[in-house]
Amino acid sequence: MTGLTESIESVRQLTVAWRAMVLDRDADADVRDLPGIAVRWADSPFSFWNCVTLTDQGAGPELVAERLGQAADIMRAKKNPGFLWLFEDLLDDEARTALAPAAERAGFEHAFPGTGMAGDLLPVPDPVHPDLTFVRVRTDEHLRAYADLQSRAYGFPLEEGRVGMAGSAYWKSEMFAYLAMRGDVAVACAATVEAEGRLFVAFVATDPDWQRRGYGEAVTRKALHEGARATGLTRATLHATEAGAPVYPRIGFEPNTPIHFYTLKG
Repeated sequence: MTGLTESIESVRQLTVAWRAMVLDRDADADVRDLPGIAVRWADSPFSFWNCVTLTDQGAGPELVAERLGQAADIMRAKKNPGFLWLFEDLLDDEARTALAPAAERAGFEHAFPGTGMAGDLLPVPDPVHPDLTFVRVRTDEHLRAYADLQSRAYGFPLEEGRVGMAGSAYWKSEMFAYLAMRGDVAVACAATVEAEGRLFVAFVATDPDWQRRGYGEAVTRKALHEGARATGLTRATLHATEAGAPVYPRIGFEPNTPIHFYTLKG
């Protein structure tokens, strides 16, 4: 794949996977596909369910500035905050250079960086870790533990994560979501889900008290192993945070486009 092709794949994986997850939270969620902008917004207190992304390919600085203004207007009209995901390699060279000041003029501030990754790496072996057992998310108790790991890892109040995931049938059936258990304590989690012929990895997290022990990598391998075994898929994709970016190449993922996460200025 070329760089642009992988970037198109990466943004498309976001829009496909997030559409299903957002509609799981709210059947009336805003999931519009507008010219150059995809909205995936449940207006949930759990801000990861509130997403806007730019979808033009090879966009120049004028078009990017216009889209940033439109995205900001969409986000300002919502009750709860969320993120603009911007896939850098969809922009032309001039637009990339002008991105930071253009985002600031539109009313955004940079929240954190990420990286798109993908690879024809499946299947992967069933992982073994001396400290861990793995449990698939099948009950509300499992789902609450998964939500709490997200909140601890990303610094959200526990209640926000619980509101974001509580009672979901989708997470307990359609997603291959796994907890890494150290005894009876959930210490890490990861999920995969089928999205347009790929296995999409989402919501990997490790409790801050249990990081740097290989738990996140192990549970990601488990979610990939089980997802591939069930679907027969051979290609996997993900969007890595800065903390997770060093882990995934060890599994076989290759980085592609940088991703910028923006929030509206307070």
